[in-house]
Amino acid sequence: MNINNLKKSDIESVFKTYLYKSNPEDRFTSYDYCYNYFKTNNDLTKDMEKSCYVLGFYLASWGMYRGSSFLLDKSGKHFENTIIYLSDLDKSIWDIDVDNYSNDNIKKIIELYNDIKAKLIYEDNSDLTLVTKILLGVFGFVPAFDVNFKSSFKIIFEKECGFSAFNIKALESIKIFYEANKESIDKLSSNTFTTDFNTSKKTKITYKKAKIIDVYGFITGKEINIKNQEIKNKK
Repeated sequence: MNINNLKKSDIESVFKTYLYKSNPEDRFTSYDYCYNYFKTNNDLTKDMEKSCYVLGFYLASWGMYRGSSFLLDKSGKHFENTIIYLSDLDKSIWDIDVDNYSNDNIKKIIELYNDIKAKLIYEDNSDLTLVTKILLGVFGFVPAFDVNFKSSFKIIFEKECGFSAFNIKALESIKIFYEANKESIDKLSSNTFTTDFNTSKKTKITYKKAKIIDVYGFITGKEINIKNQEIKNKK
């Protein structure tokens, strides 16, 4: 695919619609609180209950406890093995972002995905959206492959990548999208700061580039799905 065909002129304007709904009490800001917590906490097991519920509430805010999700039948303690796993990781993992998706880092991301899937999900429950939302909320280095993101990026990549599986092709495609829109994404990343839970003020922690891509896919994909539903309802 020609990288020029992936260049988008509306990334900054789309991102503004996200910021309008990112006040300290808004659900979008649950991402900030989760990412801040895991990025800065050097002993996640010291307060296991808090660690489990920070992750759990972020996932609830982003729709992972609705419908037929198996998490509806679980308490926060279900995340304990995942928290133990995260606590043993080297902090250098948090340095990964879409601009340094080297072959080694892509392999690390996929390994993290598979490890978390093994600790959290069983009995053939769906894993793609849940695990990628965890990777996004904890590390910020990959978009969440939810229905909105997939709807958007499937069209962007003209179905050359459907983002229906978490694999090398999907991650390499995200990197290509970043390279095509580097200027806008870098600008937003360097100028967007997370919100602190206790003070409601901005921190010195910036949004990662992969998070900017996640926001773009989420917002544009949501609009696509709304329009498709409206067309369906008229039939």
